[in-house]
Amino acid sequence: MTRWSRRLLFGALAVLVPALAGCEAGLNAPTLEYHPAAFGGYATHDGTSIENAFVLGSSTGVAVPRAGVFFSMVSQDGDRLVSISAPGTAPLVKIPGGAVNLPAQVPVDLTGPEPEVVLAGLSSPLMAGSTVTMNFNFARVGTITMQVPVEPQAYEYATYSPPPSLAAPKPSASGSASASASPTATP
Repeated sequence: MTRWSRRLLFGALAVLVPALAGCEAGLNAPTLEYHPAAFGGYATHDGTSIENAFVLGSSTGVAVPRAGVFFSMVSQDGDRLVSISAPGTAPLVKIPGGAVNLPAQVPVDLTGPEPEVVLAGLSSPLMAGSTVTMNFNFARVGTITMQVPVEPQAYEYATYSPPPSLAAPKPSASGSASASASPTATP
């Protein structure tokens, strides 16, 4: 290879490498905009955190009697989620498995695709983009109140299941009620 050939090769590389590296820079590049890690709400109090909390609303805008709530929790010193309320939105917030234990520094995911927390008795549709005020009541740290965003059952949430019916258990063929869920959920 001659000296001129090498110079042309290095010159071409110097011009092409930035172009081929995906230089999508410019004044409106997607990397210049803020993008949240997740769309849910976050709250922390006294070492207990609720992460990526969201309510799955209807994708059609039609009022449904129930909506699922999805979130993760972690507690630095351990705790227990005793109950949840959504004043002004749902007269009943049900944790079908009962209270949820949070072992120290172990994440507990209630993130689906089937909801483990259900807002029941909704009389109006929960529209995507709105928020629901929710009170998470813990045994150790007390109440954590936060605004939980409503996401549509579309896009990445399209495969999430609707909330289960909160009706009483049906009797089995032998005439006794079916077994209920364990009173605690663990990770």
